[in-house]
Amino acid sequence: MVRKTKIYKIYSLLIKSVIIVTAFWFIYRRIFVRENLDELAESFSYILNQKNFYPIISLVILLMFFNWGTEIVKWKYLIRKIEHVPFIKCIVAVFSGITVSIFTPNRVGEYAGRVFVFERASRWEGVLITMLGSMSQLLVTIIAGAVSFIFFVYKYVDMSDSPAYIYFGLVSIVLLLVFVLLLLFFNVSFMTAIINRLPSRFNKIRQMGVVFSKYSFRELLNVLVLSLLRYIIFITQFYLLLKLFGINIPYLEALILIGMIYLVMTAIPTIALTELGIRGSVSMYFVGMYCSIYCPSEYSDLGILTASSALWVINLAIPAIMGALFIFKLKFFR
Repeated sequence: MVRKTKIYKIYSLLIKSVIIVTAFWFIYRRIFVRENLDELAESFSYILNQKNFYPIISLVILLMFFNWGTEIVKWKYLIRKIEHVPFIKCIVAVFSGITVSIFTPNRVGEYAGRVFVFERASRWEGVLITMLGSMSQLLVTIIAGAVSFIFFVYKYVDMSDSPAYIYFGLVSIVLLLVFVLLLLFFNVSFMTAIINRLPSRFNKIRQMGVVFSKYSFRELLNVLVLSLLRYIIFITQFYLLLKLFGINIPYLEALILIGMIYLVMTAIPTIALTELGIRGSVSMYFVGMYCSIYCPSEYSDLGILTASSALWVINLAIPAIMGALFIFKLKFFR
């Protein structure tokens, strides 16, 4: 037994070391191994001399803590159904999950990275509950993106040669999609019914599937409200960074365009390593569309790219580095 315990400790130390080294390598590759790093550095050096730089960047960083603080509250609220995890441990779980997610496709490592703080609860149930929290965030992103799409088509797509019923038909389809998604989310217990149809040899999975039926309409609504709050926070962060880097865009206009950016981003399979480049390209397309009409400038693309890069560093890279400090607190083996 003693020898087995030592082996587990060695394996645990090895896993933690690999996670930390891989995470730091990915962050280094994303930030420093870039063809346009010189341009970004030049843009940053120019902005540093502006008097409003430090107040705005401080506010964006403060909002990052509110962003992940809201996620911590949401996860603790959801996970209480299977184990009462202290708030400090929830902080460890969420930030460790960010570190693991930084190098996994579509940040799926975030699900597994959180559940190693459990003392007694089933980790697989924890993964399913964490997925439920991510579903609520995805739902808010899709709904906000769908509403943004309606306004985007109205304002930026020339439909003067098309019959009016085409646009109203498009609006109806979008609203129907929103209704269906909300209906599915608030009736998530149907997942339990589906899992219960599995053959008896999958009995353990069937037992874990019960977690989806543990949440009432009110609880799911609370989770959705917290997800909406997070969405508003990172929309505001992006808006502030765009203003900081010379993209003067009204807030309501930013809601539409940034909503489209996040909607498109949800449809593109990525890992965090490539997410920054894709986010920059998508941002330049949508925000650049506004700039080309209302504030044309040869530096607008660089401003959009720098704002997008800064948002990635603040919201993902910095929390991932902070999460690396907590990795050694995780218990991979009980």
